[in-house]
Amino acid sequence: MKVLCVIDMQNDFIDGALGTKEAEAILENVKAKIDLYRNNGDTVIFTRDTHTEEYMNTQEGKNLPVPHCIKNTKGWEVSSELITEGSVIIDKPTFGSYELTEHIATLSDVEAIELIGLCTDICVISNAMLLKAKFTETPISVDSSCCAGVTPESHLNALSAMKICQIEIK
Repeated sequence: MKVLCVIDMQNDFIDGALGTKEAEAILENVKAKIDLYRNNGDTVIFTRDTHTEEYMNTQEGKNLPVPHCIKNTKGWEVSSELITEGSVIIDKPTFGSYELTEHIATLSDVEAIELIGLCTDICVISNAMLLKAKFTETPISVDSSCCAGVTPESHLNALSAMKICQIEIK
């Protein structure tokens, strides 16, 4: 079985508080990739960046003073363009998610793990590195056409860093 991790495809990262035109541009590619995995009978897992009203008092909030992905707001929701029904959704309070690696570890016969989503240079790279550390002999890949970074330059830098760490970039 293959596993697709859809990282933080939430309204605030697409067209909300931290949205970009690059994030909007990948939406159709992400939708097609999810459909491909589901049609093949593979597993699709979503993550959601999840903050509370106290976000601005956190370390992240002090470094990125833009309230976003506040639990139970429209910005926190996964884009309505993407079907989450039948998939596990993991809420994560920070960039990388140990819960994601722990959940994948409970699955049987994982042949490969692919990551897509937002933002390449923050949450995608963080989760890719955690997964690579946990699953050292499982092929891990990132589809660059289904990712966007904070800036186009930081997107490319993150892809380069992951490639050096033996994460396949598609």
